[in-house]
Amino acid sequence: MSNIDFGRHSEDYAAYRPGFPASFYQRIDAIAPIRGTRSLDLATGPGTIALELAALGASVVGIDTSAEQIATAKRVAKERKLEGRVSFRTASAENTGLDASSFDLVTAGQCWHWFDSGAAMEEIHRVLRPGGVLAIAYFSYLAEHSRVVRDTEDLILEFNPAWTLAGWTGMFPEQIDEVIHGGFKLVEAFCYDHDEEFSHARWRGRIRTCSGVGSSGLSESEVLRFDGALKSLLSREYPEPLVVEHRVWCVTARKP
Repeated sequence: MSNIDFGRHSEDYAAYRPGFPASFYQRIDAIAPIRGTRSLDLATGPGTIALELAALGASVVGIDTSAEQIATAKRVAKERKLEGRVSFRTASAENTGLDASSFDLVTAGQCWHWFDSGAAMEEIHRVLRPGGVLAIAYFSYLAEHSRVVRDTEDLILEFNPAWTLAGWTGMFPEQIDEVIHGGFKLVEAFCYDHDEEFSHARWRGRIRTCSGVGSSGLSESEVLRFDGALKSLLSREYPEPLVVEHRVWCVTARKP
């Protein structure tokens, strides 16, 4: 998927794609107290994690390689009156351009698989203060446990047979040893399921952000055609609201 571009549907990201549940931030807070910390959110998208950390009292920098995502994040920060607690800039996880030993917490939500993991780990180690915490996290819908997800992924594959990310389990145990080999001390890996409720419109908007639909592979006309087909499927088969089982996965590790 060399033509991946998450900025194509940044407004859908902000409006429809669910962020991590409140319980996730409670778990992070128990490991690395959020209030008063200086935090860095990698591949921030429309600022989903960065804005929640800021609302919980952290001073946050969010970075992303997509200028469109950064523009959306800045707009949402202004709407939520959080500009004084969070700033956004265009940069990559592998080369943040930020000062060494300047953050207490680094988060990477729903993005680690897109990074050069070795280079990103080295850069995170550089920007974290001694004792600082890295949290690699995912919030994934589960095809195995949800018929609407299976039907949606089958539809995506009809339109984009080259898409390779269908059927995720939402668990990434290899990341445990990855952080250890990266020079961090494992603190905790945790995983639990969470039911997320969607209207038809919200589910369609969330799926437009999928890497197999709006972010790569399909032209804008094909995205519109796909969206129409999904709308028909939902109205025919699934009453509102949709309850879609998701899985929270997180690995936390501390810089010695």
